[in-house]
Amino acid sequence: MRTGTELSNETLPLEITPQEVKQRLDAGEKLALIDVREPSEFQQTRIAGAELIPMRSVPAELSRLEARSDEGALIVFCHHGVRSLNVVHWLREQGVGECQSMAGGIDRWSLEIDPSVPRYS
Repeated sequence: MRTGTELSNETLPLEITPQEVKQRLDAGEKLALIDVREPSEFQQTRIAGAELIPMRSVPAELSRLEARSDEGALIVFCHHGVRSLNVVHWLREQGVGECQSMAGGIDRWSLEIDPSVPRYS
């Protein structure tokens, strides 16, 4: 278990708002932004610094995601937050506790944080 001001795995909420992600990034916290959308969606728009791991590829990437979560929390996102929430549930079942789904996905990020990120349907 981690110490200090970090939350324990048992109390880390499943979801985090885009505003909270931005605040943590601005504070210099090391977060891994994991985009679980499809490659065609990633080509349309993306959040700078995010890594594309399509949802179907997550199981094959489990060991790498576990290692990344040791370096900093995984912030998983998709278009609207449904796929990413499913991925976070699955990751936690596999023992990866340092992960959260960004509520509202990249669409909400575009609306509330960075309007230069194009929205799509």
